[in-house]
Amino acid sequence: MDAKGTFDTSDWNPSPAFHDQDGVSLGLVTLAKTFHGDLNATSVVHLLMVTTPVPDSRSYVALERVEGTLHGRSGSFVVQHDATSDVGEQSLRITVVPDSATGELTGLRGEMRILIAPDGGHSYTFAYQL
Repeated sequence: MDAKGTFDTSDWNPSPAFHDQDGVSLGLVTLAKTFHGDLNATSVVHLLMVTTPVPDSRSYVALERVEGTLHGRSGSFVVQHDATSDVGEQSLRITVVPDSATGELTGLRGEMRILIAPDGGHSYTFAYQL
């Protein structure tokens, strides 16, 4: 099945870098999301980020717990992010952590894509099996 919609982010909370050497910095960030559309939910994202001296080269991994409804089924699930920007060439993979779903979403598997519009708006597509 496929789900799509938009989402908003808020509460971007970076912690001070826990390692900073030669212009390479490692740090933690938390933020909140609100999803609209086929996925009507809220989430908290915990990111582990790396920034480099090159402005368009960085990376993050994250875990995000999502709670709400997906096509009317209620429950929660966790997704894992793996993102890299290599001098602006970007890759991002967001997958459901196997067996992390609860409630009517138990057994959920899938992969989410995030799209950022030129105006900065965020949308998602979510290909999933249940």
